Amino acid sequence: MTYDFKIAAADKATLYRDLASALKGLVTGEPDAVANMANAAALIYETLDDVNWVGFYRNVGGELVLGPFQGRAACIRIQFGEGVCGAAAQTRQVQRIKDVHAFPGHIACDSASNSEIVVPLIRDGELLGVLDIDSPKHARFTEEDEAGVVRLSEILSGVL
Repeated sequence: MTYDFKIAAADKATLYRDLASALKGLVTGEPDAVANMANAAALIYETLDDVNWVGFYRNVGGELVLGPFQGRAACIRIQFGEGVCGAAAQTRQVQRIKDVHAFPGHIACDSASNSEIVVPLIRDGELLGVLDIDSPKHARFTEEDEAGVVRLSEILSGVL
């Protein structure tokens, strides 16, 4: 089977709607969490402009452990409460950071990253992990991006 998603839209609402639809198509019926994370990371990375890293950290025994991603090599383990990903895991709240260098305790896995959005992946009250997206642009992620990425995380939480 060949997948060739070319998602482009004039506005973010349409872009994220189409991205969510493509993601649903990719993960529907696939029970393997790693395969779903890998395809999701690739799809998001290929679709969103101005991103340099898209991936997952999985909750393994109360610690975030690197999962499938697109981008440069990354930090392997992150403690809850450490950095942006750890803050999202600990609080179970979206972290939309305009300038990661101003974030207390930021972990600089890639010095090219300047802004970041991290969304917790929760199913039935259990934290499965986080979806992490980095950008070299300051203030790259808007409220509209947040709403779109939260929708993607809801789709993913059902199949991980």
